[in-house]
Amino acid sequence: MRLTPAEIAAALGAEVLAEGASAPPRRATIASNETGPGDLFFGLIGANRDGGEFAPAAIEAGAWGVVVGPKARSSLFPDGGKNDERRATGAWVFAVADPLASLQALARAWRRALGARVVGVTGSVGKTSVKDIARSLLPGRVHANRENLNTEIGLPLTVLEAPDDTGTLVLEMAMRGAGQIAELARIAEPEVAVITNVGPVHVELLGSVAAIAAAKAEVIDFLPADGSLIAPVEAGELEPHLARAPRLLRFGPGGDVEAVAHRIEEGVTEATIATPAGETVFHLPFTEAHNLSNALAAIAAGVALGADPAEMADRAASIGFSSFRGERLELGDGILLVNDCYNANPVSMRAALDHLAALGAERTVAVLGEMAELGPGAPAYHGEIGEHARGHGIDLLVGVGEPARAYGPDELVGGPEEAAQLLAERLESGDAVLVKGSRSAGLEAVAAALEEML
Repeated sequence: MRLTPAEIAAALGAEVLAEGASAPPRRATIASNETGPGDLFFGLIGANRDGGEFAPAAIEAGAWGVVVGPKARSSLFPDGGKNDERRATGAWVFAVADPLASLQALARAWRRALGARVVGVTGSVGKTSVKDIARSLLPGRVHANRENLNTEIGLPLTVLEAPDDTGTLVLEMAMRGAGQIAELARIAEPEVAVITNVGPVHVELLGSVAAIAAAKAEVIDFLPADGSLIAPVEAGELEPHLARAPRLLRFGPGGDVEAVAHRIEEGVTEATIATPAGETVFHLPFTEAHNLSNALAAIAAGVALGADPAEMADRAASIGFSSFRGERLELGDGILLVNDCYNANPVSMRAALDHLAALGAERTVAVLGEMAELGPGAPAYHGEIGEHARGHGIDLLVGVGEPARAYGPDELVGGPEEAAQLLAERLESGDAVLVKGSRSAGLEAVAAALEEML
């Protein structure tokens, strides 16, 4: 992190209680048991505990410095750090009013110091895949979120992990309520924003799809005058907000970036992509229709940044996806397992079932857990997905957990272990199996157990 201790203190808005090494820290952490030499530990204040109480353990582990709130400050330095004990820690100790706000402020300072171009990605579904694809396609040193570091805590940690030669930051932005995208955009200051789509995800918390669209659209108001918004051709409830964008690029059929032709062969989608810079053939290492749409969004982001489509096409072979998102696993006897259990909602569930049906397997099996946070309409949403599965010829529908009863499954089991046992007994050579549900359903255990059993 190419910032001096004085610059870090200024960005944090901190009072320095103890001084340490003059060299900069290597990264920021929030867990003392993951903190090591060179790390800057933030003692975040939770509902039940003050993380600052773990600052001594972080210092003992060799932390470069710690950031603590008022309560932890008093614990570390009962006299307020006014005498020589302030220099006895061997680490920098920064006292702040709100460690989380200071974490976010330091991330914003580092983002500005990097001078990197920033792409912010949000949406009801597909944002992680768009991030993964963009990370592979964009030129230069690209840094993006690991795992699910996409919240008001995870996003600043992601920025603070960025090496000092980073040319582009691709930052996934998660949302569960109004104002949260705005909070993340203040940190990230994106030059390009991608809104993949809007659907009934977190409707339990926001009340309607229109409210979800308004919350996602908060990112538009943080774009610079020469910034760009990437949005789908079929924008739905998002449409009324798009006029606020300084520049708009649409992706999908009839859009600024679209696949004018494509064919699938040996696990690769060969697509001719039309952009404002001309047509280019991409060889994309996946076959799912929804990931082709995700690729269009990522390519549009590259176009907005001025990237050469031909250079992006050259990088397409390196595309890889985060864990539990459409992972294809070959089990025994030619059984294909599609592990897509990172999350689920009506939009992503339909897309996954469409892909399962299109695999051309001798028999298709869908193992579905609950779609969470759908509010009072949850049973109806689940019922519609059950009908969608049957309408697309899914041969065996297995529901996992009591909420999955609303799918109208052929088999209903109580939990992941029971589901894995049922599948081990029922699966046959040539079957294709989809495992999908919200993370709360824990269906990753089904995939792991099947790998062992079969």
